[in-house]
Amino acid sequence: MRVAVDRDKCCGAGQCVMIAPEVFDQDEDDGIVLLLDDSPEARLHRAVREAASVCPAAAIQLSEPDLTT
Repeated sequence: MRVAVDRDKCCGAGQCVMIAPEVFDQDEDDGIVLLLDDSPEARLHRAVREAASVCPAAAIQLSEPDLTT
């Protein structure tokens, strides 16, 4: 899994930080998302997917390898 964030879209709600604190943080100055790990371990994938799904600004993008080939 690869994770990317769009800091311009982020509204600073902080849901991602509460769900996956090993992957996301918030900038102390403006509260905007900071990506700590763009390729998290498999044990964190479920939390990262949840964080992306609840992000009110859709600022988290995930790409996952196609395992069918």
